[in-house]
Amino acid sequence: MTFRLPPPRSPSLRLQIHLIVAALMGLFVVAVIALQIDATRRSVREEITAGNRVAAQLLQRVSWVYASAGPQALVQFLSQLGRVRANDIRFESEDGRVLFTSPLATYKQGRYAPDWYSALVSPPLQRQVIQMSGGRLTIEAEPSRAILDGWDEFVVLAGTGAAVLLLLNVAVFWGVGRALRPLPTIVHGLTRLQQGEYTARLPPLPGREAAVIGQAVNRLAEAIEAEIDARIRAFEAERTLRESREFARRLEAHTDAERRAIARELHDEFAQSVTAIRSLARTVQTRLGDRDATSAQASGMIADEAARLYEAMHGLIPRLAPPALDDLGLADALTELVDASRSRYGDMVLELHLHGLEQSQSLPVEPARAAYRVAQEALTNALRHSGGTRVRICAEADPTALQLTVEDDGAGLPDDWARRGHYGLRGLRERAATLGGRLSVQRRPEGGTRVQAWLPMAGPQDAQEAQGETT
Repeated sequence: MTFRLPPPRSPSLRLQIHLIVAALMGLFVVAVIALQIDATRRSVREEITAGNRVAAQLLQRVSWVYASAGPQALVQFLSQLGRVRANDIRFESEDGRVLFTSPLATYKQGRYAPDWYSALVSPPLQRQVIQMSGGRLTIEAEPSRAILDGWDEFVVLAGTGAAVLLLLNVAVFWGVGRALRPLPTIVHGLTRLQQGEYTARLPPLPGREAAVIGQAVNRLAEAIEAEIDARIRAFEAERTLRESREFARRLEAHTDAERRAIARELHDEFAQSVTAIRSLARTVQTRLGDRDATSAQASGMIADEAARLYEAMHGLIPRLAPPALDDLGLADALTELVDASRSRYGDMVLELHLHGLEQSQSLPVEPARAAYRVAQEALTNALRHSGGTRVRICAEADPTALQLTVEDDGAGLPDDWARRGHYGLRGLRERAATLGGRLSVQRRPEGGTRVQAWLPMAGPQDAQEAQGETT
C-alpha cells in the first residue's frame, strides 16, 4: 500500500499580498538607506578633502613665517592653534622626534561609528607632508567625527523607516484583510455547491469585485439548478413515456388477443349458427312450397339475410385477425389482403412488392402485426377516399428492421386528416412509436399520399440504443 503525504498548504491570499507589499516596502527602505549612505560618503569625502587642503595651505604659509624663528616657535603656534577642523597635525624634528601632536577631538568624544559603516563611507586617506628647516609637518585627515555624524543620521533614518514600515505593514494587513473579507463567504458558497447544495446563494457582498464574483456564483448556481431540474423533468417524462408505451403495448397485445378470440367465436360459433339458420330457413321454404306462399317467402327472406350475415362475418374476420398472418406469415397475409381488395375493387391497379420476406414466418410477431395493420389501414383509405387509380405497397425486411411503404396517386391527404376523431393513422403512429419505430404520412410531390413505417425487429429499448449508436 502506498501512502501519500497531503500536499503542503499554501499561505493564504491575505498573507501573500501582505508579504509582497512588505517586500516592496523593504526594498524601498533599503534603497533609501543606500542613497543615504552614498550621500554621506560623498559628503564626508568632500568635507575631509576640503578641510585637509585648507589646513595644508594654512600651515604651509605659517611654516614660512616661523621658519626663521625655529621649531619651538612653530610648536608654540601649533599648541595655541589646537585642531584644524577634521585633521590630525603632527610635527617631527629632523631626527624623528615628535615635537607636537594635535589634541583629541572633543566633539562627540568617546563615540565612534561601527566599523562596517565606517568602511562604507570612509574616503581615501588624505595626507599632506610639509618639509621645512628643522623638521617635517604632517597633516592627515581624520574623518571619524564626520562619519559619526553620518551614522547618527543613519540611525535616525533607519529607526524612522522601521517605524514607518511597521505602521504601513499593519495598515496594509488590516486593509487587505478588510478587502478580502468576502472571500471566505465566496469559498463557503462554492463548497456548498460542490457538495450538491445547488439552492445555496451568496448574500450581497461589499466591494465591486466581490459583488461581481458573488453575482457570477449565484448565476452559476441558478444555471446548475435549472439544468438539474430540466434533467429530472426529462427523466420523469421519459420514464412516463416508457411506462405509457409499455402499457400501450400490453393493451395492444390484449386487444389483438381479444380480436382473435372474437374472430374465432365468429368463425366457429356464429358462422355455424348462421349457416344452420340459413339451412333451416331453406328447409322450411321447401316444405311449405305452394301451400303457404307467404310463409315460404318469409323463410326465403330469412335464408337470404342469413347468407348476407354470413358473408359480412367472413369479411369481418380477416379484419379482426387475418388467419394467414399467424399461420403463414406477413408475406402471405399481405398477398391475401391485396387479392381480396382486387376482387372488390376491380378498377384499381394494386401492386405488391416484397423484399426479404421469404422467411416471414420467422419475423417477430409485434412488428409483423403492426406492418399488416399499417398496410390494411392505408390500403382501405386509398381505396375508399383517395379517388386514385393505382396503389403500390412495398414491404422490405432486413435483420434490423421492417419497412413498409404504401403510395397512391389520388387526391392526397385532406387538410383535417390529423384532427381529433380520426384515429386510424394516428393510432398506427402511436403503435409504431410504442414498438420503438416511426410512421410518417405525407403528400407526394407528384400527387397522392405516401405512408411509410419503420419498425425495428428488436424491442423498443434496443431500438433506441441502436438508433443512438447510428447517430
